[in-house]
Amino acid sequence: MDKETEADDIITRVARPGDVAAMLACDAYAQSHASRGDAVRAAVGKGQCQVAMRASQVAGYVLTHDDFFGYGFVPLVVVAPAQQRRGVGLRLLAAAANACPTAKLFTSTNQSNVAAQRLFASAGFVRSGRIDHLDEGDPELVYVKWCR
Repeated sequence: MDKETEADDIITRVARPGDVAAMLACDAYAQSHASRGDAVRAAVGKGQCQVAMRASQVAGYVLTHDDFFGYGFVPLVVVAPAQQRRGVGLRLLAAAANACPTAKLFTSTNQSNVAAQRLFASAGFVRSGRIDHLDEGDPELVYVKWCR
């Protein structure tokens, strides 16, 4: 099956409280960092989380908020390891852009995270800037996408 066909069987929707356990189960970082679970539960409670479903299973999720200098921001995209490079991340970023209440949607990643940089470029985001000194020696690269 090619990537386009695989992406056709992904459904995105607003995450519900009942999705949280499955979302965290597909997130390796959340397994050892309770703060991730707290952030996910808070975002779900505010309606600021989209979940990707494939075959009735959580394939990934994206968190959003709209207080990044008055614009939307994606602080986190998680794709289950078995679902990576199968269109889930692209579908989640498209869902975030479609739900964005502002004209622009920003996101960021470390310079060392080449996979995220490729994902953002594939999803139509362009480089917008750089922030030094968040993680010493690994600058944060900021991306933007126009939503309207």
